[in-house]
Amino acid sequence: MANETDNNPCDTDGAAHAFDLTLERILDASPEKVFRAYTDPTILSQWFAPKPWRITDAVVEPRPGGRFNFVMHGPDGERFPNSGVFLEVIENRRLISTDAFTPDWKPSGQPFMVAQIDMEPTADGKTKYTATARHWNEDALKQHEQMGFHEGWGQVADQLAELVKAL
Repeated sequence: MANETDNNPCDTDGAAHAFDLTLERILDASPEKVFRAYTDPTILSQWFAPKPWRITDAVVEPRPGGRFNFVMHGPDGERFPNSGVFLEVIENRRLISTDAFTPDWKPSGQPFMVAQIDMEPTADGKTKYTATARHWNEDALKQHEQMGFHEGWGQVADQLAELVKAL
């Protein structure tokens, strides 16, 4: 006999599940410069997509509930609008955003992940940069891996590293 909770979408185990992909780098710049590169739409547009991809129409409102939107363009005319909100912003230290909600806290209908960017100062004035993509389930994690998470996010981190040196 089936348990009555087997098909109940509200029945959860109350535990956090780790469907995370993580990338770490040491950037030769202060956390303040890294934070600025993420929160200034003009600067963000210069590095936030792995070349030859690019982003346009960036809207960055670094506060809980603030928008984090952009359009990603591919080399063959692909166009992917991305809409999300910030969940947590700690100036010069952490940004957490998600595509799960709209700015008025309505469910987006197609959540993919929560992105967490940590910027930890090092003793020598650099930044330990940790980017974590937290997925809702194992299928979403595998999809992101197949899309090239490590290569794409790695290239973007390298582009960020080069750009922040000049800020």
